[in-house]
Amino acid sequence: MRTEDEAAAPAFMLIKTENLSRTYTMGGGHVHALRSVDLTVERGEFLAITGPSGAGKSTLMHILGCLERPSEGRYLLDGRDVSAMPDAHLSRIRGKQTGFVFQAYNLVHQLNVLENVMLAPFYMRDHTRAAKARCLRAIEMVGLADRLLHRPSELSGGEMQRVAIARAVANDPLLLLADEPTGNLDTETGDEIMNIFGRLHESGHTVIVVTHDPQVAQRARRCIRLVDGVMVGGGAG
Repeated sequence: MRTEDEAAAPAFMLIKTENLSRTYTMGGGHVHALRSVDLTVERGEFLAITGPSGAGKSTLMHILGCLERPSEGRYLLDGRDVSAMPDAHLSRIRGKQTGFVFQAYNLVHQLNVLENVMLAPFYMRDHTRAAKARCLRAIEMVGLADRLLHRPSELSGGEMQRVAIARAVANDPLLLLADEPTGNLDTETGDEIMNIFGRLHESGHTVIVVTHDPQVAQRARRCIRLVDGVMVGGGAG
């Protein structure tokens, strides 16, 4: 059950972090990947997170996607404080409410396009016809309806990233997160991938893209910058 504060969160607010910090212990010392990040993201926003290597961009994305927990602070997703949720609850949120797109695609090379996309509902134990229909629509949306039976080895880098995007949206998540989604692609192909994210945003998806590329960041509607784990402006939606 939601607390009174969580239930009172504005309906348009999807993400709210308060004093979010992440510290790693390495070699007997401490590495402060994030320091007191206060961030709000409204539903339907298209946000870019930028900054140099080692700035904490991927760490922030992993926390927003419930892949990691903060060391300090709170993270509210859709009005619920997920900072200290049990692992089983976080797993459910990752599977149903968030979708991930990574630089390296993370496809299963033994599976064809349709089977890779259907991994999303499979992990949620959703084996219904409706789930397959969602996957087919997602594949059509990224322009690969004629590649259903192709395996990753038969696809270009751009096509593999399209498969990854289709898989990320197959469960109709609240939040779509992309970590350097154009990092392995040439400029023209990367632009095509960003066009897909633009269409997803226009259709109502909340999209957060982590990038070091200023051309990619310009495609977003809002941009925040991290430097040494500290957010430099742009935290409020």
